[in-house]
Amino acid sequence: MAVIVKYVVVWDGKEEMIFSTKQEAEAHDKMLAVAERLYTFLHATELDIAEDTLEALSVFMSQHREHIGTILKGGRLKTPEVKAQPAALPQDKKEESSASEHKSSKASQNAPPTKPKAAA
Repeated sequence: MAVIVKYVVVWDGKEEMIFSTKQEAEAHDKMLAVAERLYTFLHATELDIAEDTLEALSVFMSQHREHIGTILKGGRLKTPEVKAQPAALPQDKKEESSASEHKSSKASQNAPPTKPKAAA
């Protein structure tokens, strides 16, 4: 017979998640508390954001609070150079899109660099 200790995070009367260590459970609980405060703050603004979007944004911001704090303090994050994959398009739209990309990329390669104009 084995005894297994599990840490359950209960939020608003519902089991949120189960963790195997106390530190993980406390970190998740803290993240949820920060997300709740962010939600309250953003909900009180005059922004017109759907409830589910606001909730997802609050949780995302809470999960990435260290990075957001760095940005707000004027710091920069190291970001990998990864191109976003284009959204799935119907076949005929893909052909139109790729044809226009080829034209614009050729034009930008041949165009001389422009200098910004000085303000008068």
